[in-house]
Amino acid sequence: ARVEPGQKLEIVDSLIRDGHFVAVTGDGVNDAPALKHAHVGVAMALKGTDVARESADIIITDDNFASIVSGIEEGRTVYGNIRKIVFFLISTSIAEVCMFLGAIALALPVPLFATQLLWLNFATSIIQDIALAFDPPEGDELKRPPRNPKDSIFDSLMKTRILITAATMGSIAFAEFYWMLNFGGYSVDDARNLILLQFVLFENVIVLNSQSETQSFFSRPLMRNPLLIYGTLAAQAMHIAAMFTPGLSDVLLIHPVTMQEWAILLGIALVLMAVIELEKWVRRKRDAITA
Repeated sequence: ARVEPGQKLEIVDSLIRDGHFVAVTGDGVNDAPALKHAHVGVAMALKGTDVARESADIIITDDNFASIVSGIEEGRTVYGNIRKIVFFLISTSIAEVCMFLGAIALALPVPLFATQLLWLNFATSIIQDIALAFDPPEGDELKRPPRNPKDSIFDSLMKTRILITAATMGSIAFAEFYWMLNFGGYSVDDARNLILLQFVLFENVIVLNSQSETQSFFSRPLMRNPLLIYGTLAAQAMHIAAMFTPGLSDVLLIHPVTMQEWAILLGIALVLMAVIELEKWVRRKRDAITA
């Protein structure tokens, strides 16, 4: 009450110069300059003046300061889920590109047809990434420092994880395709059928591991996001159904596989899970040392 509007603005500017991320709450005309110049201005809706509300970035509709905390947690959860979806979709797409580049370099047939890629990206991926958007908070959102608004979503963590995951997926899939054609005795259509199923299993593994950038999948409750679990099962069920559906299986050039082939492909997919879990473990150990 004893601080003048100009002094409030000087306090905000001083904190910003010192490198702090500043949020200001206010409801009166005298708060307007500080609300305007802060990184985030928060005004009260019920008791706030028109000038304060116009100067703010966020308006608390119930005038309850606790709503700010809930809003921060919700905002960080939404941003985190966006990162999870970006990682899931980009890493899978880059892995497909790597596999195709390998096939082109060695003059092999295309590993997957356009219809098979569309099926993979729109019929199976879309179910899982929509479910991932509803992932609940991880629990440590309010313990994290504020994110610099200038930071790109593709920070070093995101780039490293995408590189490791995509390189692992792409190289494994290409090696499988090469072995099937040159040593396994598979026809091109049979090899494509298995590679498509392999990518479906890869996506199942990635989406489950995408629930946290740092925490192990095995340390989290399995049903913390039931929609994701059921969505993953649904994506797998859709692909299995397509194998046995006349017409659709002909369009996609897929057919049922043996239980032995299922077991082998699942085991290979679990190698990807081990690689991602190892990357998270190394990052946790490194962060613990530098903390």
